[in-house]
Amino acid sequence: MTVSANSSGTTRARRGTAARRPPDRAPFAAQVWGVLYALLLVGWAATGTAVPLTAHTHQPAALHLAQATLAVLAAVACWAAASAHRVRSGRDVVGVSLALLIPAFAWGAIGLPMHFVTLVSGAGVESATGLAHTVLSTCGAGLLLRVAVARRRRLRGRCARCGGEHQGRGGGTWVHPPASTASARTRATAYVLMCGLLPWAVVKTVWLFGGDALGVSGEAWQHDVEAQGTGAARFLASLGIDVTVLAALLGVFLLTGLMYRWGQVFPRWTWPLAGRRVPRLLPLIPAWLTGGALTAYGTGLLVYAPLSAVGVVPAVEPVGVFTTVSGMTWMVAFGGLCFAGLGGGLLVAARSYAARTRPVCGGV
Repeated sequence: MTVSANSSGTTRARRGTAARRPPDRAPFAAQVWGVLYALLLVGWAATGTAVPLTAHTHQPAALHLAQATLAVLAAVACWAAASAHRVRSGRDVVGVSLALLIPAFAWGAIGLPMHFVTLVSGAGVESATGLAHTVLSTCGAGLLLRVAVARRRRLRGRCARCGGEHQGRGGGTWVHPPASTASARTRATAYVLMCGLLPWAVVKTVWLFGGDALGVSGEAWQHDVEAQGTGAARFLASLGIDVTVLAALLGVFLLTGLMYRWGQVFPRWTWPLAGRRVPRLLPLIPAWLTGGALTAYGTGLLVYAPLSAVGVVPAVEPVGVFTTVSGMTWMVAFGGLCFAGLGGGLLVAARSYAARTRPVCGGV
């Protein structure tokens, strides 16, 4: 049998391309994460380490052990994901497991924006174990999602690496699409959602300038900031800037970058990075994590506020500088609009950015 030189060269090229293909480390990383996270949780349960559950309570040891069990199951599911696609029953078990485990760990990411605001304000870390628990849970959700996406691509006959329909295993260097702007529909949707920030930001600004709103006097609010705020928060308040509004503006900056070309190629004012391609995951990871957490938290507030107003659930009791139930209820609703609006806008913009910047395997 005679093999042409061209055919032989093509075969060697494909083998070379496959050899250059970076291995998918997400399943292994998820397994390592699951084992280490489980050991940490068991250690916390055994030593009675305090991990915040709410503002005034801590997680019981039984909850730590339950979370450790889920972490081990997640590691097993990721280990089975590489081979379970060959057997129908195995595919179903792995698919159902990942579908249940991802939201279980993603729920822990809800507290991530709160930790971020606390750090930005200069208040420091309120609870090291709480921050570690939130970060580890978030990382686990991200790794499981990566495994689930690659698995879904394989089952659909696509490249697990880039999601394309090319022949062969794929590999080589990434081929990135040119920088582009989000569609008009995406921009309009993101801007409408972003408007949810306005009621909350306006009320905070009115208080900082000494005005009264929602039954709260500006003098009482400023006194509360001076008494409980950090040096950074007090300095910003003296300029009429609330630290949480500043954190929201950082979210708006991220959202805007996801929709325009300067979010894909560093602009001229970012010298010496000007003209270089922005690493794809640099804006996507914070957008996904923050957007998902804010959307879940804000939606919960939006549901709770009207239900409490009509008596279906207990009313929101005034705390701190608030003097009326109605004022507190309105502030909860404004917070829900703010968090859900900004979070939803980030998710919409991130979805567009991920689609517009998705690279494909080169040399296939």
